[in-house]
Amino acid sequence: TTEALHTFLLVCLSSGEIVVNEVNFVRKCISAESSQEDLWGKLICTNFKVSFILQDAPPKQSHLSHLLLGEHDIPLTCLEQVVTVNDTRGKKKVLGSNQKLKFNPTELILYCKDLRILRFCFDEAGPESAKKVCLAIAHYSHPADLHLLFGFEYQGRRYHESKGTYVNGSTPRGGLRTPIFDRPSDWDREIKRTSASGWRVCSVNESFDISKSLPEYIVVPVSLADQDLKRYSIFFTDQRLPLWCWNHPNGSALVRMASITITFDINRSDVFKSDLDKCLPNIQDIQSSFVKVRHICVIDPFEESEERWLSSIETSRWLEHVRAFLKHSAEIVYCLDGKNASVILQEEEDRDLNCVVSSLVQLMLDPQYRSLTGFQSLVQKEWVMAGHRFLDRCNHLKKNDKEESPLFMLFLDCVWQMMNQYPAAFEFTETYLTVLSDSMWIPLFSTFLFNSPKQRAQHLIDFAKNKAIPAGEDQAVYFPPVWDWSQQFSTKDQTLFNNPMYVGKGAACVQNGEVKTFTRTKRNYSSSVRATPSSLRNGLKGGEETLTRRGSLLSELKPDFSPVKVESPSERFFRDLFSQPADQRGLLIPLLMPSHVALWKLYFLRWVPEACIPKGGPITAFHKLSQLVDEIEILQSQLRQYKGPSPGSTPLPSPGGPPVNQRRMYFKASPQNDPPTPPDFLTSSFPFTPMGNLCRRSIHGTPISKFLNGARIWLSTETLANDTV
Repeated sequence: TTEALHTFLLVCLSSGEIVVNEVNFVRKCISAESSQEDLWGKLICTNFKVSFILQDAPPKQSHLSHLLLGEHDIPLTCLEQVVTVNDTRGKKKVLGSNQKLKFNPTELILYCKDLRILRFCFDEAGPESAKKVCLAIAHYSHPADLHLLFGFEYQGRRYHESKGTYVNGSTPRGGLRTPIFDRPSDWDREIKRTSASGWRVCSVNESFDISKSLPEYIVVPVSLADQDLKRYSIFFTDQRLPLWCWNHPNGSALVRMASITITFDINRSDVFKSDLDKCLPNIQDIQSSFVKVRHICVIDPFEESEERWLSSIETSRWLEHVRAFLKHSAEIVYCLDGKNASVILQEEEDRDLNCVVSSLVQLMLDPQYRSLTGFQSLVQKEWVMAGHRFLDRCNHLKKNDKEESPLFMLFLDCVWQMMNQYPAAFEFTETYLTVLSDSMWIPLFSTFLFNSPKQRAQHLIDFAKNKAIPAGEDQAVYFPPVWDWSQQFSTKDQTLFNNPMYVGKGAACVQNGEVKTFTRTKRNYSSSVRATPSSLRNGLKGGEETLTRRGSLLSELKPDFSPVKVESPSERFFRDLFSQPADQRGLLIPLLMPSHVALWKLYFLRWVPEACIPKGGPITAFHKLSQLVDEIEILQSQLRQYKGPSPGSTPLPSPGGPPVNQRRMYFKASPQNDPPTPPDFLTSSFPFTPMGNLCRRSIHGTPISKFLNGARIWLSTETLANDTV
């Protein structure tokens, strides 16, 4: 029909996407205080998303633009709750799948897993049409089975539409640079990179013959034969053999394992076993605290005072859990780096807490994992292929709330804490981490859809048969992981992931007029930390501290530490580490006092209008640094072009720097004589916008500008100096 064609032209539909219901004359609420800024348009439900099409042409966006989702779109898998309201009758109902609605809704509220709250009013819309679209949204956001998620339809269509660009994987892994760890060669490279000569790649679990939750290829000690591994596997939960994670240059290894059904004592001074179930919060505690902090940040109004609000954040215990995981990871780092001891991380199923701690330990020890590709390989290795239950923990099918827990979100928050303290050590930005967290709720990538490598492999084999994809085609090509960011963002928008301050491997610097790149040596890991006695460090005698705030980590890691006592080896290790400036390309341990662990504002407060500071927040520094780095790189390019064929020749003037589409920074250098002032669209929420993404039914309270600007005026100097647990 003409109406259907008109809708199709207005809605940006992806391959395989269809409109299932729609309603006209809908008002999207922007503010709870007034309806003057509200937007009018059409509300549409497809088999992929909820879409709001503006009645008038929208203004040009000046923030992150998704290639598959419009500014007013929300994926169905991102919906936490679908709530219908009838104000005139005083009724409210949370809708599930295949439910009836006995009243005509006057309002629809969508609570989203990325912390958005969207409100739509139907005062001018047809009541029956409004009811139908609400029921459609509720139904399609509760898929009955995994294969009904939109990604299976989308990727099948996309493969056949683009198969002319590659033939049976002729483009290696679809051009993907991040290793997937579904083949022996990926593990071999990691063994060689870490010089793990005592370990080998083993195919004993090929076709998932031993354990359905382990990858097909695992790394095991050279001294163990395949037959021994098969025999020992029966003693572990789900027959999960221990997994090698990483090797230290000193020869110690990081290993993770499930609980074992027989009692044995390692009893070796060079091996340390850590039972994470006994010393860290469980998945229910983590879920409970996340629900609380989410409620405080986006649902509760900011009332009374900043101090009261911060106290509420503290009582949620979310930051306490973040600190607990960082602290335990630092203790594991001491065992590996300070004691030269191998570490076994043990957890009942080895699929939740172990994922967080093993990843953080490697992030602290190995600068490779602080590069963008290295970080993605770490997530792929320690989360995806290690069998983290993304399907259950994300609750994509909304079947079991008890299994839901934001373990991966907790990990990303821990990573952000380290980035916040060591801003030059990471190649990627907090925008990248936030976008990665959002990608969990977009069901188009294989990364976050499955509970195990076996489930992933089996579903993708069935998917390939159903979509007539040739046998033997690479799964990473026909159902790609999230790491191919060109699926979601333009090349320009992907430059928002690049940290202008990064000083890691491959980052350029200027020394003596020449452009050089940093290289990583084994000394970066540990020897530099203990290079000189602490009594002579920085030319000072014992007892004099140049970095007292950094040294205070000792009392956090060992609260009973007193200068009167004889230092333990671990206390000496951390004292030596924190008594000198941090090596951003070496071992990094985060500061763990309560005042050092902060709320991740870009993630938790990006949609909150009251929290949005025009031309404020960390983005202003990012803007200026990006412009500076872009200018330096242009000058470097021009210098290279000015090199003549011989010393006596006169070089021709260079037309300029590298092409715009090859420049790494999002913000480009300002023209000469043009002051590099922040553009008007910059806010503390950039590259996101609160406009229309968080509308509570009522708002009270006072602004929290002091908190948002990072001030701690309610904490005395004495409090900061004597910070305790």
